[in-house]
Amino acid sequence: MNNQNIIEKVSVPYAEALLELAQTSNLLLEAGQDLLFISDTLSNSKDLQTFLANPLINVLAKKNLLNELFKSRINNFILNFLLVLVDRRRISLLIIIINKYLELSYRLESTTIAELSTTVALNEDQQNSLIQKIKVITNSKNVKLVTNIDSNLIGGFIIKIGSKVIDASLAGKLKKMSFYLNTN
Repeated sequence: MNNQNIIEKVSVPYAEALLELAQTSNLLLEAGQDLLFISDTLSNSKDLQTFLANPLINVLAKKNLLNELFKSRINNFILNFLLVLVDRRRISLLIIIINKYLELSYRLESTTIAELSTTVALNEDQQNSLIQKIKVITNSKNVKLVTNIDSNLIGGFIIKIGSKVIDASLAGKLKKMSFYLNTN
């Protein structure tokens, strides 16, 4: 079993426990928003990630920093969850736990996650049109569109929905043409 599988197996029970707590407290939406805020904060600060992941740094110092950063910005039960992760020395898995939580909550709400890679950002009308088409294709009630800009695509876009990939990029078409020409 590789390291990534072990990390995922350790992270899932924490995400499930947090989801159950959010459901029983009727704070599913608020918990998701708080976790997205925490994830954005971590993504924007490599120093914070390094600080939290460092096993040599005192637990109390990590707790104080988390309290200082998030006390007035997130719900208390989410903050308490972060402090429990620090106590159990699992805070380094926070981003993975957040991603698992979001995946589980989206599944609970029948939300399909579609990853869109494109060369330029889509405007709101284009995004809404794409979301409506994905709803029809996947027969879902809700679609969460995760967009990232990839200049290597040259033009067009790639959509990943679970294990399905829709490649409408210029780079993808060029690869297909190259493959076809090389086989003949």
